[in-house]
Amino acid sequence: MTISEQSMSAHDRPEVLSAAKRQRLQDAIFIRTTWLCAMLVMVVLFGVFLSLLWQSLPAWRALGIEFIWSERWSPAKDIYGAAAPIYGTLVTSVIALIIGVPLSFGIAIFLTELCPIPLRRPIGVAIELLAGIPSIIYGLWGFFVLAPIMQTKVQPFLIATLGHVPGLEVLFDGAPYGIGMLTAGLVLAIMILPFITSITRDVFTTVPVLLRESAYGMGMTTWEVVFYIIIPYTRRGLIGGVMLGLGRALGETMAVTFVIGNSHRIAASLLAPATTISATIANEFSEATSGMYTSSLVALGLILFFITFGVLALAKWVIGRSERF
Repeated sequence: MTISEQSMSAHDRPEVLSAAKRQRLQDAIFIRTTWLCAMLVMVVLFGVFLSLLWQSLPAWRALGIEFIWSERWSPAKDIYGAAAPIYGTLVTSVIALIIGVPLSFGIAIFLTELCPIPLRRPIGVAIELLAGIPSIIYGLWGFFVLAPIMQTKVQPFLIATLGHVPGLEVLFDGAPYGIGMLTAGLVLAIMILPFITSITRDVFTTVPVLLRESAYGMGMTTWEVVFYIIIPYTRRGLIGGVMLGLGRALGETMAVTFVIGNSHRIAASLLAPATTISATIANEFSEATSGMYTSSLVALGLILFFITFGVLALAKWVIGRSERF
């Protein structure tokens, strides 16, 4: 090595060391920032839980665990029970999934497998636009358009047909009010449809083209390719999409408030008016004049928090089992 090369190497060495230190500092800042963001989410979640728990303590102390399965709700007598809102929340969400999941899967299969290429983007954008409509618009549409149709046509038909089938008559018994759990479930099904459809369509597109072509080359029909190839390959994403839709249905407030009837009672009939946890809180929080009344409503929010958390935990467990299999 010549003298000039040695001097150049000595001259460049501090700059190299300085650049390495700067890179290590940037990397350390980046790592700590990402950790801070992750911990911030946990702190906010834990803070929400503590806030709900603290403000609902008076209700839990006065009413006890019986608050969960008690049906009576009489603010004038300071009697509160969460059974009716819990029942309405779960039933309407299940109805929404029963109706919305098959429709979402069918739309996603059509868009990815059968739809002409020029129509795929317009139809996909139209479905995604449904997710941007405010929930109160769905509620107004459900009250002024869907509820009259349900009252004059759909519910009388269900009562006259399924209402006389042994085993189903209890589900379609009563008068055709138009509003009720079935109507609320239909509105929720329309609301969760764009979320499940978008995720399902995206995960369907992740299936390798070679896998599809190999299946078709072996003589499989479109139904067989979808049922035996695409759905098993994308089951984790499908479960995630369904659980996202379920979480959307569990927490919906304004749309359900318009069409469910807001009745604090448990009825087996899907046509009967009912209420949900979110609808109860939205309707009555401004009227809660006593501390017990407010605490009971906050306790309902805590129950909904646990229901949502349980649904997400169940989804992770199911996805974990599917990974092992």
